[in-house]
Amino acid sequence: MTASTLRRMTPRRRDEPHRAATPLELLFDLCFVVAVAQAGSRLVHALAEDHAGHGAAGYVFTFFGIWWAWMNFSWFASAYDTDDVPYRVATLVQIAGVLVFAAGVPSAFDRSDWLISVIGYVIMRLALTFQWLRAARAANGPARRTALVYAAGVVACQLGWVGLLWVPAGRWQPVCFVVLIVAELSVPLLAERGHTTPWHPEHIAERYGLFTLIVLGETVSAATLAVQSALDEHDALDRLLPIAAGGLLIVFAAWWIYFAVPIHGHLRSNRQAIPWGYGHYAVFASAAAIGAGIEVSVEQAVGATRLDVTAASAAVTVPTAVYLLTLWLLHARHYKRGPLQQAVLPVTSVAVLAVTFTGRAAVPCAGVICALAVAVGVTLAARTGEGPSDEEEAGAEAEE
Repeated sequence: MTASTLRRMTPRRRDEPHRAATPLELLFDLCFVVAVAQAGSRLVHALAEDHAGHGAAGYVFTFFGIWWAWMNFSWFASAYDTDDVPYRVATLVQIAGVLVFAAGVPSAFDRSDWLISVIGYVIMRLALTFQWLRAARAANGPARRTALVYAAGVVACQLGWVGLLWVPAGRWQPVCFVVLIVAELSVPLLAERGHTTPWHPEHIAERYGLFTLIVLGETVSAATLAVQSALDEHDALDRLLPIAAGGLLIVFAAWWIYFAVPIHGHLRSNRQAIPWGYGHYAVFASAAAIGAGIEVSVEQAVGATRLDVTAASAAVTVPTAVYLLTLWLLHARHYKRGPLQQAVLPVTSVAVLAVTFTGRAAVPCAGVICALAVAVGVTLAARTGEGPSDEEEAGAEAEE
């Protein structure tokens, strides 16, 4: 692909045919693997040391930074990707910021020292602000106002994150963090009032699907390394194989359920897309946390942690249940027909939580339950038909 030297940053068409993720977007996603791995490894360490409260809080905050940086780039690119030289260079700067942010995850997670991570965000935000100002320059009327509000909102929030560095670690820092998260989430809501950026439904659905694959892939990688490390130091194959098999079934079911139906028909406007897009924070974070939980279960099985077997099992079953329930709320329920289909994932979530207390059988049992949920879902779909209804498809076409 050859990039033009300079193009006017005009909006892309929402009905553009064959709109797919670009190689540059795929490279951008791959750089987030480092950040996701860093957050996951710190969560493993915290849980293994029986610091679940600190680990959960650190993971929630650091993963928000990862997810929000990815979201900012992905939605802007869906609407304004010109693929010219300035756009590519600005994306390179954002990639550099991602890597700096990832380098700061351990200190932020362990000591609430956000300096390096905030520097990474400053780098990313400089490039993103430049992109929004380019879009504003090429626009007029409501579109120009939207781009300028985005640029101003990004700068204002980033100044807030810089100011957070002077807030002493303690009870006020988490409060300030929550305030800044609310401010960040409010920027798109304010900017898009009166004018919607022309994001592409199929492109956005694909981008989210690709990031889901990334976090699930990181889960597989983390679990594999944990089992390999345990086998190198301990003779515990009989205890590790059930955990590995259960983890694999959970990941495969997570993939199957997410991609069972195309979601782009549901994303007809910001009214559907913003809750769906924001809610994916829980989908991504829980999917990545499953891998951390499997690592903790492996460590518990070989006696490398002080956790009891119930706590180690909960590290897998809780994020699995959160993933399934959130995916049903945001994604799957829109194409389920009848009470039986609607009940499959909520019931599965409860069943997965229930097996937490079955001792060493918890992880393999959770995997079997997830596999059965897929089998039941496939059977019900074959009997009743699953997918967008005629009314939903007509609504999507009318919106476009």
